[in-house]
Amino acid sequence: MPEFGTELRYVKGVGEARARAFGRLGVHDLAGLVSFFPRAYEDRTRLVRIAELADGDLVCVEAVVGTEPQLSRIRRGLDLLRFRAVDETGAMQLTFFNQAYLKDQFRKGESYVFYGRAQVKGRFVSMTNPVFDRLADFGRVTGRIVPVYRLTSGLSQNTVRSAVRQALDLSQGRLPDGLPDCVADEYKLCTARYAYENVHFPADMQALSLARRRLVFEELFVLACALGLLRGGREGAQGRVLRGAGLGTFTGSLPFSPTGAQLRAMREAIGDMSSGKLMNRLIQGDVGSGKTLVAAACIWYAAQSGAQSAFMAPTEILAEQHYATLTGFLEPFGIRVAKLTGSMRAAEKRAVLSGLASGEYALCVGTHALLSGGVEFRDLALVVTDEQHRFGVQQRAALAEKGLRPHILVMSATPIPRTLALMIYGELDVSLIDELPPGRQKVDTFAVDESYRARLGGFIEKLVSEGRQVFVVCPRIEEGEEAGDGLKSAEEHAEELRQQLPGLRIACIHGKLKAREKDEIMSRFAAGETDVLVSTTVIEVGVDVPNAALMVVENAERFGLSQLHQLRGRVGRGGEQSYCILMTGEKLSREARARLDAMCETNDGFRLAELDLKLRGAGDINGTLQSGMAFDLKIANPTADVQILTVSREAAVGLLEADPQLAHPGHEGLRELRSRYAGRDGIDFSRIS
Repeated sequence: MPEFGTELRYVKGVGEARARAFGRLGVHDLAGLVSFFPRAYEDRTRLVRIAELADGDLVCVEAVVGTEPQLSRIRRGLDLLRFRAVDETGAMQLTFFNQAYLKDQFRKGESYVFYGRAQVKGRFVSMTNPVFDRLADFGRVTGRIVPVYRLTSGLSQNTVRSAVRQALDLSQGRLPDGLPDCVADEYKLCTARYAYENVHFPADMQALSLARRRLVFEELFVLACALGLLRGGREGAQGRVLRGAGLGTFTGSLPFSPTGAQLRAMREAIGDMSSGKLMNRLIQGDVGSGKTLVAAACIWYAAQSGAQSAFMAPTEILAEQHYATLTGFLEPFGIRVAKLTGSMRAAEKRAVLSGLASGEYALCVGTHALLSGGVEFRDLALVVTDEQHRFGVQQRAALAEKGLRPHILVMSATPIPRTLALMIYGELDVSLIDELPPGRQKVDTFAVDESYRARLGGFIEKLVSEGRQVFVVCPRIEEGEEAGDGLKSAEEHAEELRQQLPGLRIACIHGKLKAREKDEIMSRFAAGETDVLVSTTVIEVGVDVPNAALMVVENAERFGLSQLHQLRGRVGRGGEQSYCILMTGEKLSREARARLDAMCETNDGFRLAELDLKLRGAGDINGTLQSGMAFDLKIANPTADVQILTVSREAAVGLLEADPQLAHPGHEGLRELRSRYAGRDGIDFSRIS
């Protein structure tokens, strides 16, 4: 009998070619195959009469073959098999493409069960290429709940189903089981065997529900235990104790009052820095929520102990912006701020490096240049990184190594639910800034189609005549192989606008440009030397341009909600009213319409993030929004399964409180968390430790 870790190529019926195809889906052995969960299910148990069918219904119909099947050749390589089937309520036409062999399987007067998608146009009802059983065989391919899996070239649904069936049969009592018996009993969860069997081949919908609940609970429980062990190992880590004046000294110097959320985040971070434990904290807030002010307060507090701070930004222009902002906050306290970027002249760099080594500068704001070997701090006690998803843990660690266990503060402008943040960011403590500074105006948002194009040009000219600036975002850089799909390219659209609006200064920026070129273009736009900036999503995370009053997103239906919200956040940063125009095609899917409607209804990034996760589903959990995620979820959906997430996390916390080292004899499986979750299919601890 094959071992549970047996490579798929050695499994009967799979072979080399199919094994490679499974590999493209991340499935490499029998263990991976039983954990390759369906993405959806076809309920082939529900029987509907013909007269009750609605267009688009995916259902079973019991019907009698009413006419002799007719086979016709349409053209070379295409033949059709057609006949009518009837029940007591009506008739429908069945059509099969290139399945001539079925002609002899259907006999007039015999009863069958057909499963497929109904097409209803007036009184005409039809199905194309349905699966079917003779009524006497009901339950073979119809009459049951059928799993639907992700596919790739070389694999069909039947191939995957057969392989999974074999994996389950071969696994016997060796199925993955990460739940201690006491936990499974307390939360009334089914056995692992029952769960795996019924999540793949459910006996009925109730069995599927029980199976999925068990597996979702286990996945989230084991993950919470893994992160809890990681956090527990760090909670004992000592950090430098910093001391300073009360926070009111800092906030009293500001020309405005911080929001309650900003004050809370400041107190939480400074509390870490003065507690004796090593701070490892995420400041998470929507675009424009004021995360930089929180960082400034922490830098100010560190400086009072004579310690230095480093602030790393992903681009030179962002570093320039943060340098100016932080200098304004800190110079009134006599805190000297340096800047270090790759484009600086050698003499400037030498002066900065000397000042950091001597302690002359209490803060250095820079790019990846901070990581270079020649950068030495006299006393680095705090490391701050902006837009955390743009930096790997190794980069943060490299900067932290320039000090003696410095405190770590990371910032993210991707709004996500707090519970999910606790998962995504692993061992990080999370401070949430969930309110915007007063006076920040709502960006008026409109979704329009091509009929608005001429009016849009006039609106752009009007805003520019008033001294304002405009962003235009396109989904593609240039015309390429997929030209003709209707998607706007940045380069092509920039040229169109130059012809349509000849009096305006129009520039184009995209990811194929060198970093220095992008910085120069953005700098000119920020300085007001450009009226309209046409871009790809390279500006999704970028410099503040308070004078920008309009964001136009071309082919907006192709973007996710979180991305649209990030793009919209590029405008509305000044005191004037700003706008976001979402240009769309004429035919929109239901989900695309839901995204655009939500954008028009609210500017609340956290509400949009919740909806985005619901619309995307679990399959995209490691996609754009979660680019910094250190684990893969195979079955859990953090939004849909939020109740299970909460309960499983509570169970994990309780278990670790009772047995912090998982030394209890019943916790053998959990003691192997790092090895079980390391690598391709689980937590990559190198990314969060």
